[in-house]
Amino acid sequence: MRHRNAGWKLGRNTSHRRALLRNLTTSVLLNERVETTIQKAKAVRPWVERMITLGKRDTLHARRQAAAYLLQPSAVSKLFATIAPRFGDRNGGYTRIIRTGWRQGDGADTAILELLGSELSVKKAERAKADAERAKKKKKTEVPEEASPDEKK
Repeated sequence: MRHRNAGWKLGRNTSHRRALLRNLTTSVLLNERVETTIQKAKAVRPWVERMITLGKRDTLHARRQAAAYLLQPSAVSKLFATIAPRFGDRNGGYTRIIRTGWRQGDGADTAILELLGSELSVKKAERAKADAERAKKKKKTEVPEEASPDEKK
């Protein structure tokens, strides 16, 4: 019996589970969203929120604690420079889990774990890309009109 043993085992031994959670936390902070299984998303959510709370403190000790857990220095700098100030007036609840269905290969329930507010940047990027494609197509369809031989005289 596992009475009073909290936490997600995720079918892995301790070191593999810790590495998985560190990798996912780093990826969420760098990309602001990640698609994974629901169980992994629920397991990594407290770690992501803990890192954002460290970022909001913005002390040297908090920066060192975040750097000890996150795997890339760029994730630490992004956390303290852009992500934490965005949630400065919010007391927790920095992430959202959106269920996306089942994975084709093994039928696992999948979900998107994203930071709040990241959907705006994704939509803006998609909109900018679509606008650029529309402008490119419009340029191709517009053929410059040549002057008729009568006008040249």
